Amino acid sequence: MTAVLGRARDLRQTREIRRDIEGLRTIAVGLVVLYHLWPGRVRAGFIGVDVFLVVSGFLITSHLLAHPPSSPRDLAEFWGRRIRRLLPASFLVLAATLVVTWLAAPITQWSEVSRQVLASTFYVENWALASSAVDYLAADNASSPVQHFWSLGVEEQFYLVWPVLVLVLAWWARKVGGSRGVRVRAWVTGGIGVVVAASFAWSLHLTATAPARAYFETPVRVWELGAGALLAGLAPAIERLLARAEMLRAPIAWVGVLLIGVTGLVLDPAVPFPGTAAVMPVLGTVLVIAARASSRWSPAPLLSLRPVQYIGSSSYSIYLWHWPLIILFPFVVGHSRGLLGSFGILATTVLLAGASKRFGEDPLRGRHPLGQPLWRTYVFMAVGMLVLVGLVGLVRWDLARTERAAEERLAAAVAERHRCFGAQALVTEGCTPHGDELVLSPAAAAKDKPAPYADGCWVLGDFTEQKVCSYGSTQPDARHIALVGNSHAGHWLPALQEIAEEENLRISTYLISECYTVLEPIEFRDDARSAACLAWNERVMEETTDGRYDAVVVSNRSESRPLVSVAAGGDVGDVSRAYREVLDMWTDAGVPVLVIRDTPYADVKNVPDCVAENIDDLSRCDGSRSREVPDPLANEALARPHDLVEVVDLTNLICRDDVCYSTVGGVIVYFDAGHLSATFAESLAPVLRTPLMERLELS
Repeated sequence: MTAVLGRARDLRQTREIRRDIEGLRTIAVGLVVLYHLWPGRVRAGFIGVDVFLVVSGFLITSHLLAHPPSSPRDLAEFWGRRIRRLLPASFLVLAATLVVTWLAAPITQWSEVSRQVLASTFYVENWALASSAVDYLAADNASSPVQHFWSLGVEEQFYLVWPVLVLVLAWWARKVGGSRGVRVRAWVTGGIGVVVAASFAWSLHLTATAPARAYFETPVRVWELGAGALLAGLAPAIERLLARAEMLRAPIAWVGVLLIGVTGLVLDPAVPFPGTAAVMPVLGTVLVIAARASSRWSPAPLLSLRPVQYIGSSSYSIYLWHWPLIILFPFVVGHSRGLLGSFGILATTVLLAGASKRFGEDPLRGRHPLGQPLWRTYVFMAVGMLVLVGLVGLVRWDLARTERAAEERLAAAVAERHRCFGAQALVTEGCTPHGDELVLSPAAAAKDKPAPYADGCWVLGDFTEQKVCSYGSTQPDARHIALVGNSHAGHWLPALQEIAEEENLRISTYLISECYTVLEPIEFRDDARSAACLAWNERVMEETTDGRYDAVVVSNRSESRPLVSVAAGGDVGDVSRAYREVLDMWTDAGVPVLVIRDTPYADVKNVPDCVAENIDDLSRCDGSRSREVPDPLANEALARPHDLVEVVDLTNLICRDDVCYSTVGGVIVYFDAGHLSATFAESLAPVLRTPLMERLELS
């Protein structure tokens, strides 16, 4: 009887609306929304997600402990409740976001947004983002209006596995110790503790070694949900302790609120996260929930205010709506948002959230109309997913149709090679810089990358997988050149391939992300990556000075990462001296070297996006000579001339006078903000041919 009464009491508690928890939800969603609207004011508002995770772990586990699943039917009922609670609003937001993107956003974004909508539909958006997080080129891509679904993916994956874990632990507890509720709770809580410890250890490891991935991956975040779950398991014991010391409830709750608020306001966003940095908001949330404070001296009066409770009850919908509104606002209204626009987004978010909660979420949350019979819930889920998949298919079809037409126009223009095509527009008399017709479409330009991208011929990630690929002629008498550097060497490959076809050349690529060609450690987040970068450069120099190559073509972007010695307070001139060392190694080995000066950056975050938005006024995507960046490699080669070394500067084929163009001769110059499109690079081949062939004549 005691066990039955205890279970009934627990069940009543899980059904009881906890005003402090609704208040926590308000704090959480407030931090997230304000951070996204005014990131400079709320420095680490993203920790609101961590508050949500702890709350979810606590509530779900409280329910599971009150009524542990013991059969497949119980699991189906549990998942059915989550479907009815979460999917109606998420389906609505995903569909609306995709349609507005299709109608209002630049065509360059359709492919990526539709891909992420598909991932969000099946709640794996966090893994989709984790897989692309290691590619630093993704930083130039526009933010997706559904990327905030990553946290929902973490929660849904947790909901899928967690009840099965509780079922297994509860079954084992009954098998070894009978059916007493206390023993079942103890076994489940102990098992949760093990999972939390393992997840936290993995979080510390991955945050230190691969922070971009760590932010999104589910195993890294489980400990946060598990912290709430652990609190649910220990709740009766904690409640008994606090019942003897009621005066502690208020200060404990205040400490918890302050931990959350201070972390959200002052945590440096550059600190690797989650890792140890997530402990503060997680601990703060645990303290507020555990305190269960209700006195007038506690945060309870503030957290119980009607507006706070309203925001808390609508927090899920607010979270869903706010981000698409922020991202799509400029495309819908035609200009960036200012202060008035930000407040308009805030008001619209609350209105849409209230409407979708009242008319979409609440009517479907109970057992009617979807809950009885249970199969209706799963049919609803399947139909909703199929509708979204169909919408994604329509967008992809429209994109493919548009791209086919653009490819036909481009193929005709490339075949014709008229005198004003591409870079020739800035050297041929009578040509207009932008060209008379845009022959490389924005959508095509966004994908117009050198072959190593599709071929996987980059050294990426932790730099331990070292790759060298070969392009051009396969004839035994072909002269052999090495293309060396980071991505700003890689974007010259299309021009070199164009020359190789006519001159019987073979090209081997030594291409690595961010790491530039010096024999000194470069500063990265972790020492292992710095060491791997140095090891790669040592291999490059060994292989390019042993006589196998007739010439080396080298280009790098250096300013994004300092040398370790410079970061520690050394002389910035160390970079030039480090470049002098590798130039001397090549010349001492008798290897001719062609140094290609680094190209300017664009003034806009993403050039194809900008062109798509300003198709009738391409000058809005242009910039000034201030886009040029220092190139210590080229400067050092010019400062100490050598017969075997030549520097080629092609900046004047992108810039004229004080204007640097983002579209030249009908060709979009960049596929992002700083890397040349393959088509534009090919148009530079005639200018590169002479200096390259002159280097080869010296070998």
